Amino acid sequence: MVVLLKVLHLIIALGVILGVLLQSGKSAGLSGAIDGGATHIFGKKKGLDEKLGRLTTIFAILFMITSVALALLN
Repeated sequence: MVVLLKVLHLIIALGVILGVLLQSGKSAGLSGAIDGGATHIFGKKKGLDEKLGRLTTIFAILFMITSVALALLN
């Protein structure tokens, strides 16, 4: 039971890491400076960013739940 929970916890942790790394930043770095922030007005990949944000939130909540479960079982 504990081994299965640890494996699940590891998979969820990788999901959180990938979700955070794949999200675009608020200022978008140098590209945000070049276009003057026009991507905020016209919207660039907004749907994908929203879905990725929701998925990252779900992974983060699952990560917290598995962390508490592992702490209680050990």
